[in-house]
Amino acid sequence: MWVNDIIDRIKLPFRKEKELFSALYDILGFYPHNINLYKQALLHKSASKRNEKGRPVNNERLEFLGDAILDAVVGDIVFRHFEGKREGFLTNTRSKLVSRDTLGKLAKEMGIGELIKSAGHNTSHNSYMNGNAFEALVGAIYLDRGYDACMRFMEKRILAHLINIDKVAYKEVNFKSKLLEWSQKNRVKMEFREIKQERDENKSPVFTTQVFIEGLEGCVGTGYSKKESQQNASKDTLQRLRREPQFIDAVFAAKADRTKMEEEPVMCVPDPEQEQQNFIIEQEPEVPAVQYVAKNPQPTKEEKTEQDDDFSLDDITATPRAKTREEIIAEAEAAAFAEA
Repeated sequence: MWVNDIIDRIKLPFRKEKELFSALYDILGFYPHNINLYKQALLHKSASKRNEKGRPVNNERLEFLGDAILDAVVGDIVFRHFEGKREGFLTNTRSKLVSRDTLGKLAKEMGIGELIKSAGHNTSHNSYMNGNAFEALVGAIYLDRGYDACMRFMEKRILAHLINIDKVAYKEVNFKSKLLEWSQKNRVKMEFREIKQERDENKSPVFTTQVFIEGLEGCVGTGYSKKESQQNASKDTLQRLRREPQFIDAVFAAKADRTKMEEEPVMCVPDPEQEQQNFIIEQEPEVPAVQYVAKNPQPTKEEKTEQDDDFSLDDITATPRAKTREEIIAEAEAAAFAEA
C-alpha cells in the first residue's frame, strides 16, 4: 500500500508539469524548451522562492526584460503596418497596445492569470498582476526561443486573433473628458494652462500644456495641436492620480483650504438702519448758475417754427450787467427834465 503512495507522489510533479506544458502550448502555440523560465515568469513576488545563493526568485526581472522586448516588437509591427504615419501616431498606437490595461485583459482572455502563483492574491481580477505576468512571459519566450519567436507570438497569437490593430490605433480615448468628469464629481477646480508654443525641426507648431488642480501643478503634455497637448497632459495626470496617493491627498487638502476660506463669515456685520438710510438720496445744495434770457421771451408761431427748423444761439444772450452810479444819476436827471 505504501509503495503505491510513493509512486503517486513521484508521478504528481510530472503530471503537474505535463499540465503546465499543455497549458503553455495553448497560450503560446509551441512547447517550451526551458520550462523553468516560464515557471519563473508565472511566479509572483508574493510567492518568491530562494535559489541556491539565497536570492529571491520571482517574475520581476523577466517582467523588466519582457517590457523592453514588447516595446521593440510592437513598435516594429506598428511601423510596418501604418506606412507613412507620423511618429506621434505610431507612439500613441504602441502605447495603447502595450498599456497595462490591454496586457491585463489579454492575460485574462488567454488564461495566463489562472497559471500565476501568488500568496493570498486574487489574480482573476488583478489586471496589474496579470499584465506583469504577460510581460514576464514575453521575457521568457525571448530567452527560450529568441526575438523572432516573440514576433511570431505577437503577430500570430495576439494581433491575428485577439486585437484589431486598426481599431486600437484609431480609437480616441478622451482623457481630457475623463479628467474633467473626475474633477466635477469631486468638486475640485481644474484648469489647463498653455505654457509655450514653439516649432519643431520641420517648422510644425508644437504646443505644451500643463494641468493645474486646485492650484497644484499637474502633468505637462505636448502635441501638434492644443487638443493633443491637453489630452497628453490629462492622460499623465490621471495616471499620477491613480499611482500617487499623496498627490490626491494634496489636492483635497488644497480644496479644503479653499472651501474653508469661502465659507468663513464676514466679521463686519452691516447695520440695517444704516443700510436703510442709504436709500435716501441726499439733495445737494443748489449752485447759482449763469442765467440766460431771451430777447424775445415769447416768440411768434413763425419764429418758433423757424427756430425749430434751424436751431441757433444768436437769440440767446447773457443778463445785462448792473448799471453804474453815473448812469443811474444821468437817467434820473433825464426823467426829471422830461417831466418838467
